[in-house]
Amino acid sequence: MGFLGIPPKKILIHMKKHILRNSSFLRSIAAAGMTALLASCGPKGGGAPGADSTAAAGAPSVDRGKYLVTAAGCNDCHTPWKMGPQGPGPDMSRMLSGHPAEMKIDAPAMLQPPWMAAGSMTMTAWSGPWGVSFTANLTPDSATGLGAWSLATFDSAIRTGKHMGNGRPILPPMPWPGLRQMTDDDLASVYMFLRSIPAISNKVPDPIMPGTTMPPGMGAPGGPPMPPGAIPPPPDPRKKK
Repeated sequence: MGFLGIPPKKILIHMKKHILRNSSFLRSIAAAGMTALLASCGPKGGGAPGADSTAAAGAPSVDRGKYLVTAAGCNDCHTPWKMGPQGPGPDMSRMLSGHPAEMKIDAPAMLQPPWMAAGSMTMTAWSGPWGVSFTANLTPDSATGLGAWSLATFDSAIRTGKHMGNGRPILPPMPWPGLRQMTDDDLASVYMFLRSIPAISNKVPDPIMPGTTMPPGMGAPGGPPMPPGAIPPPPDPRKKK
């Protein structure tokens, strides 16, 4: 017995005729739904405060570069952090100026398992198996920043993961393997934006490589402690054993 006394076979025949009769209507509904879905995935006119939908695509521009630098979180490491009323955050008066020259760091952080890496209070110096890396000054200062870098040099550095495209490896935590996936226009926009921000004179120190000899006095009686695994300074040949 079928539904309300109607044989199941008649129900199926009736449903088939109904579906065929309304197939064009169903296709219209499906097409409208797909159109709405695609529209929802496209650029919006609104969005988060400060978002610029015109910066999401197109030819290289300063606005697009600002959008990419902000979205990529470049300020998280290349802008020194400071303590504010709501807690620590980037000091935008020193935007993208890198590790402060006045913050001297001469040795790796003292770490023991299970810890592998540590960051400075400014989030601009990072210690780990690679040694100590300092975030670069990305402002257009010609002496201490990227002012002397051409677009080709900047692009090559990101693409190869090497300083200036042909120097030492760019060290962690710089996420260059991900940034190298940007298009040529993306990197050109980032370069244009970095050239447009205020230049800040700030000479970032060179990295401290693993196994680097500790400064004199470190580990000596009365001196600062020596990190585990660090190479002690060589003995003074003037002193007799």
